[in-house]
Amino acid sequence: MDTLIPCQFRPAGSISIQNTLTPLSIGPQNLQLHGKTKYDLTRFALRAAKIQQPNLSNGHKNPPAENDDDGILADDVKMLAKFKSRHNYIRVLEVSRRADHPLAGSRLLLLDNPGNIHSISFLFKCLTSTYFDVFATLPPILPPGPIAILGFGAGSAARLILHLYPETEIHGYELDPSVIAVAREFFGLTKLEKQNQDRLFIYVDDALNADYEGGFAGILVDLFSRGSVIPELQDSRTWKKLRKRLRKGGRMMVNCGGSCVESEDPKRDGESVKEETLRAMSRVFADQAFVLNLDHSKEDSAVALTGPLPDLEAWKKALPASLRCYVDMWTPSKLDR
Repeated sequence: MDTLIPCQFRPAGSISIQNTLTPLSIGPQNLQLHGKTKYDLTRFALRAAKIQQPNLSNGHKNPPAENDDDGILADDVKMLAKFKSRHNYIRVLEVSRRADHPLAGSRLLLLDNPGNIHSISFLFKCLTSTYFDVFATLPPILPPGPIAILGFGAGSAARLILHLYPETEIHGYELDPSVIAVAREFFGLTKLEKQNQDRLFIYVDDALNADYEGGFAGILVDLFSRGSVIPELQDSRTWKKLRKRLRKGGRMMVNCGGSCVESEDPKRDGESVKEETLRAMSRVFADQAFVLNLDHSKEDSAVALTGPLPDLEAWKKALPASLRCYVDMWTPSKLDR
C-alpha cells in the first residue's frame, strides 16, 4: 500500500515571518521520497475541484465522487525551493502536467509545518477550482474603488481578479517578506507587477492595519497563521474595525476555514474556529452575513460574504460563465450570535 505524505491543500493566509528568501535549497534532490510514495497534497484542493455545485439542469447537487485517490506520485512532484524563515517552513512544489490529478501542471506554495498550500498557479489556465475562484466573483457586486487582499500569499487571488477585471485596483497585504520574495521568484509576481504598475500595490505589513483614504470597495480576507484562521478573526472587534475600512456599499469576502484545516495547535480545531469566526462576523453584520460551503465527504471549508444579498441574476450576468455556479450557493449565516 502506498505511503501518503500529509501535505494537504487547506485554506491559507499570511504568517508572521521576518526573514528574507535566503538560504534556498533548490532542485529535485531535496525531495527525499521513494518512487511509490505519494503526496497527499489535496484534501482541500481535490474537494474544491469537486465542489457540490448545483446541477443547473435539475436543481440538485452533484453527489461526491467515491473512492477518491488524493495522492500524487512523488515522481510527478518537483521541489523547487525549501527553506525555513524565522517562524515558518516554506516550500515551493511543481506538479507535472503528466500527473493524473486535478493539480497537474500547477505550482504550489506550502507554508507552516502541516504543509498548508497558501497559493496555487496553473501554467495554462487561470481558474483554480478552489476558493480563489469564489473570491473572483466579488468585483461585480462592489462599488467603484480599490480592493484589498489581506493575506496576499503568492498572489493567486490578485492574478485571477486582474485577469478577469483588468481595470481593478488591488492593494495586497502580506506580513511575511519571504512569501513575497518567493512569489516574485517562482509565481510570476514580478511580471504581474510590471503589467499592472498602476493597479497592483503590495505592502509587507500587518494586514489588519490596511487602510485607504475614502475606504476600500471590497476586502478579501485570507488570514491564516500556523495552519489556522488567525485568532483576531474570532473577535467581533476586529470585524468592527475592518467594517470601518469599507466605503459605502463595500463588502468583504472571507476565507473562514473549516474541518479541512489542520492547525499546528491541536486545540484549534478547524471546524470550531470556522464557527467562531462566522459567529464573530454575525455579531457585527447580523443578517447581512452569508456563507458558501465548499464541502465534500467529511471535509469542508466556508467562505463568508458581508452586505445585503445581491441581485443574483444580475450578478450572474456580470460574471464569466465558469464562475456563475457559485452565485446560488450562498445561504444566510445562521449561527447564534
